[in-house]
Amino acid sequence: MNKSRIIPPEELKKQKEIADEVLSYWKQKGKKPLAHIITYGCQQNENDSERIKGMLDKMGYGFTEENEEADLILFNTCAVREGAEMRVLGNVGALKHLKAKKPDLLIGICGCMMQQEHMSKQVKSKYKHVSIVFGTHALYRLPEIMLEALSDNKRVFSTENSIGAIAEDIPVYREGDIKAWVSVMYGCNNFCTYCIVPYVRGRERSRRPEKIIEEIKELAQKGVKEISLLGQNVNSYGNDADFNMDFADLLREVNKIDGIRRIRFMTSHPKDMTDRLIDAMAECDKVMPQLHLPFQAGSSRVLEKMNRRYTKEQYLSLVDKVRAKLGNISMTSDIIVGFPGETEEDFKETLDVLEKVRFDSVYSFIYSKRSGTPAATMPDQIPEDVQHERFDRLLELQNKISREINEDYFEKTYELLVEGKSKTDENVMTGRTPEGKIVNFNDDGKCRAGDFVNIKITKVGTWSLTGELVL
Repeated sequence: MNKSRIIPPEELKKQKEIADEVLSYWKQKGKKPLAHIITYGCQQNENDSERIKGMLDKMGYGFTEENEEADLILFNTCAVREGAEMRVLGNVGALKHLKAKKPDLLIGICGCMMQQEHMSKQVKSKYKHVSIVFGTHALYRLPEIMLEALSDNKRVFSTENSIGAIAEDIPVYREGDIKAWVSVMYGCNNFCTYCIVPYVRGRERSRRPEKIIEEIKELAQKGVKEISLLGQNVNSYGNDADFNMDFADLLREVNKIDGIRRIRFMTSHPKDMTDRLIDAMAECDKVMPQLHLPFQAGSSRVLEKMNRRYTKEQYLSLVDKVRAKLGNISMTSDIIVGFPGETEEDFKETLDVLEKVRFDSVYSFIYSKRSGTPAATMPDQIPEDVQHERFDRLLELQNKISREINEDYFEKTYELLVEGKSKTDENVMTGRTPEGKIVNFNDDGKCRAGDFVNIKITKVGTWSLTGELVL
């Protein structure tokens, strides 16, 4: 039950006291240390990095994007795909020369990748310049890890296996003040055969609703307008808990909070998409008309091998039910191409789902073998050239669909939440429609981040829209 999975308050108090010791350490040195946090992976990892920064902030650290300026370089890693792991190891390896020039520099790796025993052992033996390694379950112990690394000048490894626990009231350092991620639960119980997440994130554990509501109310008081509720599978919120609230109930409670104008959530598992949740989405005016509903593969045979616990027909029926209740809702999904044993006919079933559902966009991935998962040892692994050829065909079809859907936005007016200046052009502002579409526009200095404005769409692209301010 949930009670046994909450880090005791006295342990968190101890970590706060240790953070003060680290702060004193730097004050005695007369230095304001800088940290460079590099994040890979999903929104949950981004949210974890905000908590890492929050703890470092209490320890006296500022932040930089430059390795050469940093006193701490920390990689928060993802283990879902091999490519991400290889990039991390490559970037860590490249820091060996910087460590030689700056012996006091601390280099660390944390997150899902380090929760895998074989990966932490590899770093320990082959990357001697790495001083700090900790997994997902030890994140709340960062002050203790930092103090040990700084004062004892030794390597610290904390990658113990556990089912995971909830650490409340960890300080959070958020870069923006318009939108915020809020984790409602951690871990996963689904054990899809391709996925490493249950092994590195632990079992499902739901935060108490009063803690979630308290956090969101504080964010609203600070001016946050949009909340995104996060979990490996938010639909199963409350299933593990000793309180009587499911995700539909939680949505209704968040919808009542003054100051919050928009609510989004991800990610959802189709098997747990209940009528109660669909009704809550329809009845809560702040829940945006957007749903991320991964289907992963179109073939029922492949879905069974993936242990997804639904068929193609059940997924399509669920989409019909969602759209009947919620209208022309924007839908996005996750797709894996080239799962072991996937035939050409199986792949055509995936393309058929794309054509029938017509997703606004998809996150598509070539299957990546993950050590420790059942799929890694399945026969009939698909050759890379076949995987890439299928992947290209899927992208071609989905890009065509995305463009056609976006064409429907042309010359229509939408309410936009202004997020700030475009990352590619500081003379252009950017924001999102209720459906989550990115819109770039020139405001002639009339708008600020956090404003809600009406924008008429004047130009359509595959991945974004261009508009003009309607006064």
